[in-house]
Amino acid sequence: MFPFPIPHSPFPIVLLLAVLLDLALGDPPNRFHPVAWMGSLIAAGARRAPRSPRLALAWGAALICGGVVAMVALGMAMQWGLSTVPLVVAWCLEAAVLSTLFSIRGLVRAAHSVRDALARDDLDAARALVGRHLVSRNVSRLDGHNVAAAAIESVAENASDSVIAPLLYYVLAGLPGVLAYRFVNTADAMLGYHSERYEWLGKTAARLDDVLNFVPARFTALLILMAAPFVGGSTMRGWAVWRADARLTASPNAGHPMSAASGALGIELEKFGCYRLGPGQRAANWRDIDRMTSLFYATVMLGVASLSMLAILARDYDA
Repeated sequence: MFPFPIPHSPFPIVLLLAVLLDLALGDPPNRFHPVAWMGSLIAAGARRAPRSPRLALAWGAALICGGVVAMVALGMAMQWGLSTVPLVVAWCLEAAVLSTLFSIRGLVRAAHSVRDALARDDLDAARALVGRHLVSRNVSRLDGHNVAAAAIESVAENASDSVIAPLLYYVLAGLPGVLAYRFVNTADAMLGYHSERYEWLGKTAARLDDVLNFVPARFTALLILMAAPFVGGSTMRGWAVWRADARLTASPNAGHPMSAASGALGIELEKFGCYRLGPGQRAANWRDIDRMTSLFYATVMLGVASLSMLAILARDYDA
């Protein structure tokens, strides 16, 4: 069933070990972080890109295709290497690699830093923190409610992009799959902007990222609805807002987990001039960041359980 041989990976064990490692240790320093290395390679390629729209489009496509091929080859080499060591050692090493390719503790820590600044009425610090760690929009005019909403939106969206999607691609295709996904997702985050510089250069990354996140975004929205009752949220209200507002965002995927979270928590999420999710619900405040991180944890735990079951069923089928 799996497109790559994974001789030493009982997926649920590696998956659970990786999650525990992330919760315990968080992200490693950038000099040891595979995603930071990917970002350096993408930035180096972007600096050499031609300015002509047609050539920039071709350059961007070549950069993404070359990066994906390199990541798949790297993942296959890793898995071959893991097949040569004792089983328990292979589990631990693969879990250590996998734990660097998603982010749970780091995302919550960033959200809590914004919460703490808002709780002490330091709006300037909250704006700076949310703009540095969580969103790319202009934050200079956001009030406290909008800063809280921005942090909540980011946690909801990244529940898919930074956790559920990487783990899903790991289950489906092992280290080659998750490395390839993270390369595309990182390239989209760096190049996927509507600007004179990146409009054509980042188009391939943006479109491929949309395709790769189509299923994870909707799966994450469903998990958010399932998790809502565990944190005092409303599944029915989340379902209603998801159905009504998921397509209001420019991204074909980001609106799904964000609108589900908006309804589940009963708060309005707005990006000025772009969208309003859950209009008519109350404005967000710093306490809702705590509610969102609790919902995030519950969503991730349900996702890990679901993906572990999928891994078991897939391996039974292969056997």
